[in-house]
This record gives sequence, C-alpha cells and structure tokens, in this order.
Amino acid sequence: MRLILTGCEYAGKSTLAGALHAWGQRQGFQFHLDDHFTVPDSSLRTDEERRYAAGAPPAMKERFQRFQIYYHLHLLHVYDDICLVGFHSEEAVYGPRYYYPGQRLPQDYHRQLETECPRDTVVCLLTARPEVLRARQAAAPHPFQLVGPDELEEVQGAFERELTASWLKRKVRLDTSDLTAETVLPAFLAAVRRHLGPRDLLMLGD
Repeated sequence: MRLILTGCEYAGKSTLAGALHAWGQRQGFQFHLDDHFTVPDSSLRTDEERRYAAGAPPAMKERFQRFQIYYHLHLLHVYDDICLVGFHSEEAVYGPRYYYPGQRLPQDYHRQLETECPRDTVVCLLTARPEVLRARQAAAPHPFQLVGPDELEEVQGAFERELTASWLKRKVRLDTSDLTAETVLPAFLAAVRRHLGPRDLLMLGD
C-alpha cells in the first residue's frame, strides 16, 4: 500500500500514520513511514536543531524541500508499503504560505511530480471541523506550530483545493472530527478499500 497522508495541522495525520505502522507490524509486514515534511520536522532531535531549521533562510528551506521530496519520490518506487505524511501536497500549501512566501514556484511543479508517482499511490486528505481542530490545538499545541487558530478554515480550504487539483487518481477524504486514536484506522481502511489492488486486499483479509 503506497499512501500519502495530507491535511491541516491537528487533522490527525501522525496519529493515523502511527496506527498504520502498528497495524502493519501486527499483520506481518513493515510500512516504511516518513513523517518529516513539515519545517521544522519531527526527526530533529533537539529544540536547538528545530529552531535552526525554522529560522533558516527561505531559499534554503525551498531547496531542502525539493531535495527531500525527490528523494522520497524514489522511495515510493522502492517500497510496496510506504506512508508519506504530508509529502508534496503539504509542501504545496505550507511552502508559499510559511516557508518561502512570495517566491515563485515552477509552473505545475507539484502536478508534474505526480506523473512520476507509482500509479497505485493513494492520497488521503484528513479533515476535521474547525471547532475540533481548535480544541485539539488548545489541548496539545505543537511546539513549532504553523497554523494559527484564525487560519484553520483558510488552510483547510487550501488543502481541499490541492486535493482537487491533484493528478493522482486514487483519492480519499477522511473526516476525523468524531474519530479517536482507536477508531481512525478502521475508518481509514474502510474508506481506502475501493482503491486497493488484490495484494493489498489480501492484507485486509479479503
């Protein structure tokens, strides 16, 4: 199963990715999981490293994002079971808004990249009602939060437009508003089932 999970902060991407990884281990296979496309990303070990990444010049952030996106595009072809959290879709929304505002991107950059993705790649947009996102934000704020409480509707709309514009054919929308860490995985597996091939359906027990 080749997956791209995308959506606004606090929509539940990392929670679902962790649940998928644990489920794969229980099923006897290993998801290659990469959840580090937000600047600063979670793989950085110290607050000092994260502050350095957050304060990097816009041109450096833009270049770094290009490098890691193309590297992980290669991994989509290497692994049969891979989950990329954010990937190019998140960068399309967050990049011009937070990382390098005002900088022009190559025309159709993110769409052209999708032509190089494996044809069975599934992109899943996670959403939640704005009041739910604000409640999650208040209860457990991210140390280097990007999206402010007053931006949530606008940013969610940008992610929806990005999914609509995507050239990837296999698309899933999942509203996590009323889901928990325990129920988000079954809801996702039910929603993605129609996009899966015989090998992946066997993993589900079909």
